[in-house]
Amino acid sequence: MSDTAQEILATVAASPGRRVLGMVSLAGLGLLVIWLALSEQPAFLWRLFLLGLGAGAIWIADLMRRATASRIELTETELRDADGTVIARIEDIEAMDRGFFAFKPSNGFLIRTRVGAPRAWRPGLWWRLGRRIGVGGMTPASQSKVMSEIIAVMLAKREMNPD
Repeated sequence: MSDTAQEILATVAASPGRRVLGMVSLAGLGLLVIWLALSEQPAFLWRLFLLGLGAGAIWIADLMRRATASRIELTETELRDADGTVIARIEDIEAMDRGFFAFKPSNGFLIRTRVGAPRAWRPGLWWRLGRRIGVGGMTPASQSKVMSEIIAVMLAKREMNPD
């Protein structure tokens, strides 16, 4: 690929404050539920459920910690995670929704692609379910807006020049 194809046009990264708040909230919830399971005397099945719920919340907090340490990069050819995971190829993007009522992450946008891809989830940064991709969550609205505007321009150019 050429150097211009790999030039990063925009990045979206989790804001430090939201990152800390999200991780502390989830880990705190997990610890609180585990404490509740151990300090009270619920029935055995309830105790197992609460312990599993608490462990799950702590596990998701750790997933969020690792995911939000990365960032999303937009190049001429792809939308990718900084670790190299291709989220979507620009040529495969069919539509983008930034509307108020769209099923999208907070401060983010929704992309619909022509082809499906395996499910993936980076809590607080992006998710993918088949042909739908949500970008955002713990990200600043300004960064997400810039990235979505650039993608919108790229899609408009493609519509005008269907080579």
